[in-house]
Amino acid sequence: QAQFVQSGGGLSEPGGSLRLSCAASGTDVFMAYDLGWYRQAPGKEREVVASINRGGTPNYADFVQGRFTISRDNAKKAVYLQMNNLKPEDTAVYYCHGKYLGLGRGIWGQGTQVTVSS
Repeated sequence: QAQFVQSGGGLSEPGGSLRLSCAASGTDVFMAYDLGWYRQAPGKEREVVASINRGGTPNYADFVQGRFTISRDNAKKAVYLQMNNLKPEDTAVYYCHGKYLGLGRGIWGQGTQVTVSS
């Protein structure tokens, strides 16, 4: 059974950078997953931050456009989120997510705390 395990995140000052990683295991068809990063701040609903489809086309939420970059490495079975120019409002728990062929509920990573504070 496929699993996604996250790493990275932590504490950053405003204007700083962090990188999140999400590695898949238990699957030989990682290239067939549509992937995304979501976040959930306290008291708020989970929201999509960025996504990248099987063809490698990225999409971004307006609030991170130009600051965050999503990428995937199918050989390493991993998806990344490079976060630059971080703002306090980026503070949240970040989750990676993958859907095989874009179908079903998909698989979630365990979540990683990102805190942006001076």
